[in-house]
Amino acid sequence: MKKVSELNNLCDVPACAIIYSLYDTQHEIWPSFLQVQRVLKKFKTMPEMEQSRKMVNQENFLRQRIEKANEQPKKQRKENREKEMTRVLFQSLTGKSLHSLNMVSLNDLGWLIDQSLKEIQFKIKILNEEEENKQVQVKPTKLLVPATIDH
Repeated sequence: MKKVSELNNLCDVPACAIIYSLYDTQHEIWPSFLQVQRVLKKFKTMPEMEQSRKMVNQENFLRQRIEKANEQPKKQRKENREKEMTRVLFQSLTGKSLHSLNMVSLNDLGWLIDQSLKEIQFKIKILNEEEENKQVQVKPTKLLVPATIDH
């Protein structure tokens, strides 16, 4: 009930809750029976596509959460690998040999170098465009100064 109330108050979202149980004959309604009727009426007047757009049942909700949770470690491993390859790259620039790296690590290092070059080229392009825009904006103009007449 607290979460529905927060959603209603903090986000200005029309919300209601009807909580019932197979084991309890008394059900709970929030905020009131009249408010629940208003929200349901508004919901029923919406187009069917809009009604079901973000609707999920508990099974689908849990499945989505599990997928998201499974993606986190993959994302973290990729991020860690990029950091590791960045460290190897900087060490190689200070003279450390790459002979101890296996083929997978060398491929990852090559990918990292390619990505870094693409980033650099993109930044150079943006800087060149900004410089061109500045030059266009600072175009010299002739000033017309009225002649003064001495009497």
